[in-house]
Amino acid sequence: ETDLPEGAFSILPCRREGAGRFSTDERLKLLSFTGSPEAGWALKAQAGKKKVVLELGGNAACVVDEGVDLEYAADRIVLGAFYQSGQSCISVQRIIAQERIYEQLKQLLIDRIAKLKAGDPLDEDTFLGPMISEGDARRIEEWVNEALAGGAKLICGGKRKGVFYDVTLLENVEPHMKVSCVEAFAPVATIQPFKDFKGAIDVVNDSKYGLQAGIFTSNIHHAMYAFNEVEVGGVVINDVPSVRVDSMPYGGIKDSGLGREGIRFAMEDMTEIKLLLMNKLGRL
Repeated sequence: ETDLPEGAFSILPCRREGAGRFSTDERLKLLSFTGSPEAGWALKAQAGKKKVVLELGGNAACVVDEGVDLEYAADRIVLGAFYQSGQSCISVQRIIAQERIYEQLKQLLIDRIAKLKAGDPLDEDTFLGPMISEGDARRIEEWVNEALAGGAKLICGGKRKGVFYDVTLLENVEPHMKVSCVEAFAPVATIQPFKDFKGAIDVVNDSKYGLQAGIFTSNIHHAMYAFNEVEVGGVVINDVPSVRVDSMPYGGIKDSGLGREGIRFAMEDMTEIKLLLMNKLGRL
């Protein structure tokens, strides 16, 4: 319910074909879209002279440096990777851990994943719910199987039960594999070690996406290096990239979108700036 005037706010579920009418109708001055890169950029191409804001997909990376609280990092990564069954554009998909703490972090993740309960989302004890459709569950099953056939190693998970897909952690994943380079939108994450911090940031940037990234570090120089060098719209220090507050400027670069969401930024996008200059005006 709302106290807005009738017709000021509408919800109209439709498919991509129907959504195209909103992008071409000249009465509408702003198109703000959240969804897949394929749909978003297609709508932008149709939008003509409209303002366009796009919040699209990602394969968010999370770097774990040595010298951090690994228990805390593991807790946050499990939540950030697998909440909503990984069906979030900023869920953790790529975990990049310093080689000296790699095995310890991996074991902490395994221990926590084993305790996650799958089932009915209406049950308060449930952590892992279903995928949005059985077709999507089959899709991620195929992607994981492709990765395993290509040499990736299954740490845990990897099984589908109808519309449910197990929380899955993979290692030895090549950058070109779909589970790494394409938005998974599923309870699947990869983990890999790094030697030096600069190399870890290079791995983060080896992506067609650029939404948000998480950096766990106790080194202020590493934190600022990450902020300056990571090619994303938002860098989160000592937490997962899945953190979002409605008031912050939220959005990405590359295939992850255009513009920023957030209360202030939405108001600016919905406003036309108008200038008034007055010169030698007589007395009123």
